[in-house]
Amino acid sequence: MNFPLVDQIIIVVYILGVAAFGIYFSGKQKSLKDYFLGSKQIPWWAACFSVVATETSTLTFISIPGLAYITNMNFLQLAMGFLIGRIIVAFVFIPRYYAGNMETAYEFLGNRFGTPMRKYSSITFIFLRIFADGVRLFTTAIPIKLITGLSYFESILIIGVITVVYSYVGGIKAVIWTDVVQMIIYFVGAAATIIVIYQLLPNGWSDVVHYASTDNKFQVFNFAFADSFSKFFTGGYNIVGGLIGGAFLAMASHGTDQMIVQRLLTCKDTRSSQKAVIGSGIIVLIQFAIFLLIGIMLYALYEGVDYKTLVVGDHLLTKPDEIFPKFIIQNLPIGLAGLVVAGLLAASMSTLSSTFNSLAATTMFDLFKRKGTPSVGTGESSNRDLRYSRLATLFWAVVIISTSMLFQSETNPAVDYALKIQSLIYGGLLGVFLLGVAYKGAKLSDAVISYSVSIFVLVLLFILPKFDIIPALNLTWFTLFGVIIVFIISTISVNVRKMFK
Repeated sequence: MNFPLVDQIIIVVYILGVAAFGIYFSGKQKSLKDYFLGSKQIPWWAACFSVVATETSTLTFISIPGLAYITNMNFLQLAMGFLIGRIIVAFVFIPRYYAGNMETAYEFLGNRFGTPMRKYSSITFIFLRIFADGVRLFTTAIPIKLITGLSYFESILIIGVITVVYSYVGGIKAVIWTDVVQMIIYFVGAAATIIVIYQLLPNGWSDVVHYASTDNKFQVFNFAFADSFSKFFTGGYNIVGGLIGGAFLAMASHGTDQMIVQRLLTCKDTRSSQKAVIGSGIIVLIQFAIFLLIGIMLYALYEGVDYKTLVVGDHLLTKPDEIFPKFIIQNLPIGLAGLVVAGLLAASMSTLSSTFNSLAATTMFDLFKRKGTPSVGTGESSNRDLRYSRLATLFWAVVIISTSMLFQSETNPAVDYALKIQSLIYGGLLGVFLLGVAYKGAKLSDAVISYSVSIFVLVLLFILPKFDIIPALNLTWFTLFGVIIVFIISTISVNVRKMFK
């Protein structure tokens, strides 16, 4: 390893300790309600911290500083939009989930449109999580590879195996309580990093101001609009795209994505769940500001040079996501470096464990559970369900670990790439949810057709730019476009159906 022995010990103790902690505090699992919903006894603040830890992952820890290094703080507009979207989720989605005593986000669609729509949305959610979290897991392997000299395969395998251990045994309780610890650890690591960078700058904060002001790094709000209609949607982050696009993205991720909704459903009642989701938005806004600031401070530390000219040992940096790991390896003092890497692993493991558990929950509740079957079995039935649930957790862990190997050649900031992947179905999924709430005339066929068309169009908007056929759409617009497509196509479908009725 390139790391000192003290840092190695800190990392190993952390990894093993968090797994043991999660298993111990999860208690004995007796039913699917225990395993996937924590018996609805999780305090709102713990669910709030778990939501933050789940959505943070390594993308925030590594990719956001890299994004700030090559751009500015415009990404913070998106975080503000996230808060707006969560407030809408709190008062539109959550009351409906609790009124129906629902187990997953997609049960609402099943009740509104029928079981086929529930299964269809669940399957697309599964594909979404496989690829989006494959990116996240691979991102975590970047610093591990640089630090240890292990291959990407070995780095990914170590992280994935340790995470699945406590997810497999302890279910959602283990996931949430380890999330609480892990969020605290990576916040401490981020704060310590800011202090160290500040001390390394010859003139302290004056250097940050100098380099940031020269290249407009402190710009949060972008009120400049493109000189053409197409560039408005394909250019950088602007205030409209950030606030509106961010709000729709958060409505989709926190209102329709089982990975997040599952945490909100572990609270005892509607009010607790509402406090958890809104509180998470406030924390995430602060969190993004912190990690963007780290990127700007690194920009000052490296005197604004092109990141492709920076090196770690004999390795020339090839992607912005490697900038922060370079600093961790070369500049953090012994002991603190181990803590920061532990924080990085915490960010990744919290998201991975949530993914494994939510995929298993969707598999059991949405795909295999028969309509009318209670979720809390007894005796042999309950034991069998728990056994299958754990096997589903293990299966999806293997799939995610394998998928993460596909992204080794991606050079764009991973946070942008992963959010675009998520948005491929987020738009359609949110659109169908809103369709079910606002359009009483919509039927199953209308929902299925409009959802399918939305996914197809967004996939084209994602793939075609890679062949230089069309400009790349800014990620802030994917979800909103998906919602618009759903309402347009469903309106056409309803009218056509009425014509031939």
